[in-house]
Amino acid sequence: MDARGEQPLVLTVDVGNTTTRLGVFCTDEIQGTWELTTPASLTADEVYAQVVRALDMLGIGVPHDAILACVVPSLTDAWRQALTRACTGRVYVVGPGLKTGIPMRCDDPSEVGADRVADAVAARASYGAPVVVVDLGTTTTIEVVDADGAFAGGVIAPGVALGARSLAAAAARLPVIELRAPSSVIGRNTCSAMQSGVVLGEVARIDGLVDAVMRELGAAAPVVVTGDGASGLAPLLAHETVLDEALTLRGLHTIWKYNVKWGRGAARG
Repeated sequence: MDARGEQPLVLTVDVGNTTTRLGVFCTDEIQGTWELTTPASLTADEVYAQVVRALDMLGIGVPHDAILACVVPSLTDAWRQALTRACTGRVYVVGPGLKTGIPMRCDDPSEVGADRVADAVAARASYGAPVVVVDLGTTTTIEVVDADGAFAGGVIAPGVALGARSLAAAAARLPVIELRAPSSVIGRNTCSAMQSGVVLGEVARIDGLVDAVMRELGAAAPVVVTGDGASGLAPLLAHETVLDEALTLRGLHTIWKYNVKWGRGAARG
């Protein structure tokens, strides 16, 4: 609670390579979300204007704290400065120096993207351990939480949209296609053949990688799907999955709670 005995509003921000997502929490409930396109560059003033507009459109008051996950290093400072202006309390940035509450069993934890850490934290909190997260975006990532509840590592591959754009750019006669599953694997025209290769190929790749992950874990684990286009791709997977589109934002909120509870981590701003 804040100084007036009220539950504080917490703004969570996930800046991805393509899309930026904002979520506002009060206690453990998400009050609203907003999505923005992630540009190549932004000033702190531009970010501040976008945040204020989003909060206004959501009908939500001024947040107390904010927590930021940004995988675009050139935008981190602008977002940190803007959030400092937009909030009345502290701004936390997921990265070296901020505790997350999850053990990291990888060679260099500082290399792991902040969004991947947030996914693992939220998945463990919501679905237990072990658990596997498939996050669809500019990249397709698989995050693995082992039976001990530690982040064990994962997989990074080109995302489905990136694969489609690369195919069209590299082959002069291939068009840009709509990313949806075709009616059959055997395409009877160029567009459906590409959709089979790109969309169904992505599904086969994810299923195959998840199978390999389960074998290495030595146990079955829930598979949670999140990210851009997750609602369209998850039903195509052979594995039973849980669709959780707010997973990353919930993970950021969980990390914020951990730092507030223990008073750890350097605030940014």
